[in-house]
Amino acid sequence: MPSPAAPALSAQRTAPVPPLSPSVAFWRYWAAATVSNTGSAVTVIALPLIALTVLDATALQVTLLAAAGQISWLLLSLPAGVVAQRIELRRLQVTLDLLRFVALGSIPLAWWLGGLGYLHLLLAALVTGAATVLYDIANSTFLPAVVPSGQLTARNSLMSGTHAVTQTAGPSAGGLLVQAAGPVGALLADAASYLTSALVLRTLPATRPAERPKESTARLIAEGWRYVTRHPVMLPCMLWATAANFVCAGFAALTPLYLVREAGLPPALLGLVIAADGLGALAGAALAPWVSRRLGTARALLASTVTSVLFLFLVPLTTDTGNVYWFALGSFGFGLGIVIGSITTRTHRQTDSPPELLSRVMATVRFVSWGVQPLGALTAGILATAADPRTALWVICATALFPPVVLLLSPVARRRNLS
Repeated sequence: MPSPAAPALSAQRTAPVPPLSPSVAFWRYWAAATVSNTGSAVTVIALPLIALTVLDATALQVTLLAAAGQISWLLLSLPAGVVAQRIELRRLQVTLDLLRFVALGSIPLAWWLGGLGYLHLLLAALVTGAATVLYDIANSTFLPAVVPSGQLTARNSLMSGTHAVTQTAGPSAGGLLVQAAGPVGALLADAASYLTSALVLRTLPATRPAERPKESTARLIAEGWRYVTRHPVMLPCMLWATAANFVCAGFAALTPLYLVREAGLPPALLGLVIAADGLGALAGAALAPWVSRRLGTARALLASTVTSVLFLFLVPLTTDTGNVYWFALGSFGFGLGIVIGSITTRTHRQTDSPPELLSRVMATVRFVSWGVQPLGALTAGILATAADPRTALWVICATALFPPVVLLLSPVARRRNLS
């Protein structure tokens, strides 16, 4: 599941009834997000393992599942930015959590009834992905609405750090759950997490949607698009995120396939190895404020990107369970660098975007940068099918050279800070 966001309590468009302090609202969201993200991390292992072990899926089918969960970023991101401004937020969030609960909860039910098939998995991934897109876009303006701009990096680091903890514990717990209850049983943990999140979010006060803008949806979308594409720093940062997310998607799609079928890892060990990426993300979230202050935000972005590339090339050195430490170490460094860059660029967008454009700016960036993820997953699947998972992994690692090149050819390379 993508990076955590918070409820979009935009100061321009919301009026909590009854009054609730920003701090209380933030921590209630944090509790809901933590539970949900922990369960979602279990799915990183459970869903592809259901395809691999229960349905004996091909390499292309496994990576197609990853693409199905991500395709909605390409199809829905831009209109989602407008929709999120027009619908009462709490009701929207609770509904989307319940939708994801039903979609994932239907998989164990179908399996127990003897009717689980690959198309069911694919449909569940599509529905869950679509709900997640709207949910995350709607949440994207929460932090700048309740946190002073000078604290945004620290708050973003807190959210990213919490997310990293859940991503670290989730796969490890998922591996143990898969070992004990099977991948289908483990998926129940994720379904239950969305139900829990919905119940917690239900305790937030209702918000009033913004007054319906006079402009058409297309015009509102175009306004956000023009702002980003004409910005001297946001445009290259968006291109950086696009290249980085292509790599991340291909890597994530190949990881269970490579470790299970090429390296021969059991499910429990698979979870521990995948958790290394979460540990790196946690370290990156903790270091991001310090690195940004020490180097400047632009230099921090460039340095963290180069670091992530160098570590990623260690990953394909793993050939079996005896040298799986290369995969773990490479994943750790890759996660560390990517998270520092992600926090740095997200904070810049939140502080430099006009408040009335923020949700559309975030939607534009996610449309482009997250919309490329299904292409990354499909590319990895096609390569693994045409050649083998090891060759596909080397090619994906080679594409990691593009993000630093994008930055070096942009104005970012000549700045100390992005702002």
